[in-house]
Amino acid sequence: MSWDFSTDPDFQEQLDWMSAFVRENIWPLETIWRDIGLDGLARAIAPMQEQVKERGLWAAHLPPELGGQGMGQVRLGLMHEILGTSPIAPLAFGNAAPDSGNSEILALAGTPEQKERWLHPLLAGDLRSAFSMTEPHTPGSDPTQLATRAVRDGDDWVIEGRKWFSSNASIADFLIVMAVTNPDARPAQRASMFVVPVDTPGVEILRDVPTMEHPWEHYGGYGGHAEIAYEGARVPAEALLGGEGEGFILAQHRLVPGRIHHCMRWLGVARRAFDMMCERATYRQAHGSLLADKQTVQNWIADSTAEMQAARLMTLHAAWVMDTQGASAARTDVALIKFYGAKVLHDVVDRALQLHGSLGYSTDLPLEGMYRFARAARIYDGPDEVHRQSVARKVMLGYSPPPNGIPTEHVPTRRAQARERFGELLEAVTAND
Repeated sequence: MSWDFSTDPDFQEQLDWMSAFVRENIWPLETIWRDIGLDGLARAIAPMQEQVKERGLWAAHLPPELGGQGMGQVRLGLMHEILGTSPIAPLAFGNAAPDSGNSEILALAGTPEQKERWLHPLLAGDLRSAFSMTEPHTPGSDPTQLATRAVRDGDDWVIEGRKWFSSNASIADFLIVMAVTNPDARPAQRASMFVVPVDTPGVEILRDVPTMEHPWEHYGGYGGHAEIAYEGARVPAEALLGGEGEGFILAQHRLVPGRIHHCMRWLGVARRAFDMMCERATYRQAHGSLLADKQTVQNWIADSTAEMQAARLMTLHAAWVMDTQGASAARTDVALIKFYGAKVLHDVVDRALQLHGSLGYSTDLPLEGMYRFARAARIYDGPDEVHRQSVARKVMLGYSPPPNGIPTEHVPTRRAQARERFGELLEAVTAND
């Protein structure tokens, strides 16, 4: 099975349009979008969303019957590489996280009633959502330890527990909550998902957790990571999303393609930082010459170029595997790009910041914000160490101990075998000597 590196001309035209559109319309909003508030941002982006819809690029992650474009992961990856250059660009294209991942779950497992009530308004931009899985007192790297419980009580489910880093929950209309419904089942069958309106009694959005990326106290902003208390939150039986015990399966359907999107967005961030680094090298003088003439700077530029190219090809290959063979076949490839892509993002941004010195460290450039964003990439969607472990385990399945404990490439053993196999030839050559 071949891997075609080409992009058809029609879609390349769309990508070129996207690149110019994001740079000319979205980038100028970046410096003021927090000042104008969520409503102001929505008003500013609304006419852009109409242009995106006219181009046939709205909600491209979903199939056509659900209002999307059914583009597949390779094309989505190329789109997200452009959208990743700005934290607010996905809003204009109807595929901002966590709404994009939640819409995929609703499309996959939602009942007709759930789709009508939640999915269609979500795609239209009339509702916002959050994904509520991570907990403060259990390791996010091992979701089988989730402590939040959902207990059946007559025709209802009652949810008890605490979550945090539920992104956008403080501005969401509904939550998709992961809770344990059968603690005695096998680990991957213990949890289920529920659609929970935020105004459900017993649901309390406590705060948006200040982070390294957003270190200020602020509640109700786009991109916030909420802490939520579920104290006797009662939802009807029809709030169950998918089957009971299918929470982990649904989560994987959401997270695997989401990691591809993350990695391509990271490349967009890295490329923007790289462009700033190269521009800086063309005009900044130090110790008698331009930075572009310094060997260290040249090494940084060359290394960054190679690393971004490697990460890009790895990510698009993972997307191609998913398109052609399914999500399960791509899990190792996706684990590879998760930890490798996070490292590339960090290293490129770090070099760009270092090259700008105090200017890069200041808020006069977006590099300091990119640096804080890059550090989080090694944690969310599973810490890098877990993905490395997953890859290593998969690789090691192809190996076994050698017979008698002798290494396969042991030269004396191989020499003895070769002499036995080619004995007549050796004897003939020796006799001629």
